[in-house]
Amino acid sequence: MKAKSNFRPKTFAVVGAGPVGCIVAAFLAKGGYDVTLCDVFPELLKPALNPGIIIEGAENLQQTVTRTCASIDDLAGKVPDVIILTVKANALPLISSAIEGFYKEGVYVISWQNGIDTEAVIAQTLGKKPVMRAVVNYGCGLIKPGHVKMPFHHPPHYLQEMDPDSKPAAIAIAEALSTTGLLTRHTDSIISMVWRKGILNACMNPVCAVTGLTMAQAMGDPIVFQIVDALVKECVKVARANEVNLGRDFYPGAIEYMRKAGDHKPSMLMDIENKRRTEIDYMNGKFIEYGVQAGIETPYNIMIRSLVKAIESKK
Repeated sequence: MKAKSNFRPKTFAVVGAGPVGCIVAAFLAKGGYDVTLCDVFPELLKPALNPGIIIEGAENLQQTVTRTCASIDDLAGKVPDVIILTVKANALPLISSAIEGFYKEGVYVISWQNGIDTEAVIAQTLGKKPVMRAVVNYGCGLIKPGHVKMPFHHPPHYLQEMDPDSKPAAIAIAEALSTTGLLTRHTDSIISMVWRKGILNACMNPVCAVTGLTMAQAMGDPIVFQIVDALVKECVKVARANEVNLGRDFYPGAIEYMRKAGDHKPSMLMDIENKRRTEIDYMNGKFIEYGVQAGIETPYNIMIRSLVKAIESKK
């Protein structure tokens, strides 16, 4: 039986005006919702009001948002029903603390991000009740501020609450997102989904970041593919040792999925090219951490994280 709720979100804040945030903000605004787009870089915000966010590729639209702000503290003046975090995971502790300053019961915060345990970082500050986790199935890159290339969109996206009492609200938010064109389903298996996507990210993102290759190039190079393949197998071993259910056919499915990824630069490679800090600690770093917890050695994850960290330190 479907859980019922009186909660009907009307106002949203999207924190992070990169490609991921621009997409969710544009779709929500197109769906008629009140949307505030927030980012510390004003140059990323300006196009969202005029001429509007432009999305090209798998989806095509141009849409303005209701308003923008350059500080999370500015959300205190009009606290939204839902705050969607699309920033890099390493910014979460600071952002969670800022939200705590104006948080009130009935507001929900969604981790709409890559990486493992991002929702747990938010919950350390805000508690579990308001926190939800999404798994997002689209690829994107920023052509310029407010202008997003969207190579693929494979809905549905998935959403789950951390606290069972918040399930009705999670269902309502998923329904709201779905009406905008971002088909989103509530799930009770978000941990499995996060890990499945986390393995794909941990095996493709850092390899491309270190080599400078696109996904298609990395998968098509027989020598580079050996590293990708070894990372997949090592991550699967860590997941199973920690009793995370990936499904019996995960390995062949993962390889097939990555082979079809196309000539696309993953976000970590773009971070390296733009001299930004990466999310390596929430990708391969988590497999190292969970490997230690389960007594599983992770030499490939240690190697690739070390290489990414070395490149990061040059910026």
